[in-house]
Amino acid sequence: MGRRLSGLAVNLSLLALFLMLHPLSGSSPNSNPPDERASPQDPVLLRIGTTDLVQSANILLDANLSLFAHVSNPTLMKMNQEIEPEGQLVEAIEASADLKTWTLTLKDDLFWSDGLPVTSADVRFTLTYLRDKFPAAGWIKNTVSEISIVDRHTVVIRINRPYGRLDFEFTTYPLLPQHVWETIENPLRHTNPGRIIGCGPFIIDRTDLNRGVVAMVRNPHWKGPESQIDVVEIHLYKNRDVLALALEREDIDIFYEYASSYPYVNLDRLRGSGRFEFLEQLNLGLYFLGFNLKKPPMSDPKFRRAVALALDHEEILRLILLDNGRKPQLGFIPPSMPAFKPTRECALDRKEAARMLDEAGCRDRNRDGLRELGGGKDLRLTLLVDPHKPFNARLSELVEEYLRAVGLRVSIKAVEGSSWVSLKDRYSYDLVISRTSPWGMLMHASWATGYFDARRTGEGVLHTVDDPKFLALCDDLLAETDPGRFRSLAHRVQDYYAENLPAVALLWNKIITPYNQDFYGWELDPLYGLFNIDTLLSVRRKQP
Repeated sequence: MGRRLSGLAVNLSLLALFLMLHPLSGSSPNSNPPDERASPQDPVLLRIGTTDLVQSANILLDANLSLFAHVSNPTLMKMNQEIEPEGQLVEAIEASADLKTWTLTLKDDLFWSDGLPVTSADVRFTLTYLRDKFPAAGWIKNTVSEISIVDRHTVVIRINRPYGRLDFEFTTYPLLPQHVWETIENPLRHTNPGRIIGCGPFIIDRTDLNRGVVAMVRNPHWKGPESQIDVVEIHLYKNRDVLALALEREDIDIFYEYASSYPYVNLDRLRGSGRFEFLEQLNLGLYFLGFNLKKPPMSDPKFRRAVALALDHEEILRLILLDNGRKPQLGFIPPSMPAFKPTRECALDRKEAARMLDEAGCRDRNRDGLRELGGGKDLRLTLLVDPHKPFNARLSELVEEYLRAVGLRVSIKAVEGSSWVSLKDRYSYDLVISRTSPWGMLMHASWATGYFDARRTGEGVLHTVDDPKFLALCDDLLAETDPGRFRSLAHRVQDYYAENLPAVALLWNKIITPYNQDFYGWELDPLYGLFNIDTLLSVRRKQP
């Protein structure tokens, strides 16, 4: 599986001369290097601007540095344009009929940037190391029973239950060189601001948190297709306004933010300049309003349907997305996902919402305009939100306004980071605004099941649904191999969402990515957008 790579090694003297003449910084060069590197004086620099701030020089602990490191320490698998896993570092991956034994065959032309070959020992080490020392990979301990080496390029993984999604899991974890990481006892406390040994076409050369630049250079032992880019600089910006200005001034060549669009309000200015092109795709992920199903009245389907009817999705689309998206449906899953099934569109009906709230026992008994529970107890709802995530602050204000219009009293609890996770995991909320990522939509049994399955853990998941019917759907999806049956199960999951509403999608948005028209040849990745290995191998700079 996957294509065999061949090509030329990197010209180290060119890179050394470039770094001597042009020390890495947040400033932009004055020259416009040509497409072909005609001489050592003409290196090609690609400058990427992002608000995905790096807080630590740790490719495992820091989520954003890990995101950038997937071109330096690639994953075994990647997603193709059909949103199916295919080999990235592996030549082939095969599963037994019972989906309990998986055989991985590495490509034979992979080398770490210090010259040592990539072998099956690195694969076994990575999986066992992450299993034992990296909490986010805890599923390996619960699922994998044995990892054995067949030969230098072949690994056999045996798992304790049928698991048809194992190849999807391998699209997320970076491959680590055993000879480097086996000496690091605690990976969560390890930092390396300098060069990081990797086996991708580019490696991280410097993580300069003071200057806000992550610099990447070519892997001198890369044997695959040769990139036209010499150096990649990722410039970190604290807010989108400053980033937008940097792009307009052409201090950077492209905007990048994981699973997010360039600010819609700034698009017209860029379009008017005539210096930028734009790539558009409907996001695999989405923003949603979730319910704490452990507490009444959220545990009542009538209450959840009433809340869905109280939301003005057309106004959300207009005010927040500036019409750069689609009004969502009750089936939750956007049409950018495979096996999408159309369900009933989300629609505003406050009169019907009020009637259903009455049926759910939430009535305005004292005629003060706000509803009470049975026995006259005031109904006070807590809406949990991380206000620093894009759209969240404005979405929480709109949701509070919409629910107040049908007599529901909502208090917004704005917390960020670990506090949000802690409150969510303790179920210390009634409603929550969150978002799914592209990977989150595909993890577990796919179709966002990983966010709701009560057996799952993780920073972003709600783990609120323990309905045996839903859990059985997840297990059936994980064990299914027949494509037709798999699609049917995916449709049943979407029907379950539409009928039971563990959450309501708030928006399906477009991801719009502007880039300087001096560059061309971008490759979109379903998981990572424009920042991916294929892009760095295919992107070109136009001749001046």
